[in-house]
Amino acid sequence: MDEKLLANGGDKPKGHYTLTNDVEDLQLGMYDKPLPYFGWGIGWFCVLVGFIFPIMWYFATILYFCNYYQRDPRERAGLAASAIAALICTAAVVIALAVILL
Repeated sequence: MDEKLLANGGDKPKGHYTLTNDVEDLQLGMYDKPLPYFGWGIGWFCVLVGFIFPIMWYFATILYFCNYYQRDPRERAGLAASAIAALICTAAVVIALAVILL
């Protein structure tokens, strides 16, 4: 018998492989899709827009505490940055009001 046939189970020459799935069946993984808002994700979008409309930081903070990032873990950093920005904004407003009113 031929040694090439015996090395690979006896029916195919050695070194030839058979595809196990369809070549045209290209399913994208869950995280292969780009994030919304120009690839930034809603968290980083809220961080940037929050400098003009600070209410966006609070919106992203609510999403962060409601575990929105479990849908897509790539959102977690941006949502956390928005929560930190909301905290700093709140502290700045409280200090400014304390200085003005006292």
